[in-house]
Amino acid sequence: MKRIMVIGVSPGVGKTTFARTLGEALQIQVHHLDKLYWKPGWIETPLEEFADAQKKIMEGEEWIIEGNYGNTFDLRIQYADTIIYLELPLYVCLYRVVKRWVTNIGKTRPDMGEGCEEKLDWEFIKFIYTTFYSRKKKMKERFRSFQETEANKNIIILNSKKQIQDFLDARRK
Repeated sequence: MKRIMVIGVSPGVGKTTFARTLGEALQIQVHHLDKLYWKPGWIETPLEEFADAQKKIMEGEEWIIEGNYGNTFDLRIQYADTIIYLELPLYVCLYRVVKRWVTNIGKTRPDMGEGCEEKLDWEFIKFIYTTFYSRKKKMKERFRSFQETEANKNIIILNSKKQIQDFLDARRK
């Protein structure tokens, strides 16, 4: 477990906190895709530039890359030896997104692009709510296909707070 993708069913599932904690336990640098993707003022990075930034990271021997970004998922899967997928209920994800916003109003989180102050709008809430179940289904299908084509990948699915905590606790020892 040296080249690790941390993905999840939805914003708010805990990818950032999980990756940060795992990185500390394993002494592996964590890279946040939101930080690579968002330029100051919430300007999107062009896809080629975003992919190139990831490729540069993946040249290293050890890394943890946290974030979903389906448009570069297949790129990361080529280099990763471990894929960790977090799946918690929709209400947990929504609660955490609201809590994160309240906690960080007027600030830019360390895992975000510089100059991207915390924000929350109806479009984001609607995105989480309307895509949650289709994303969950898509990931199940994706993992089924991985079992056939990616036998050399370690796929870890954690779908409860207890499983997530137990996994991290075991790495801290």
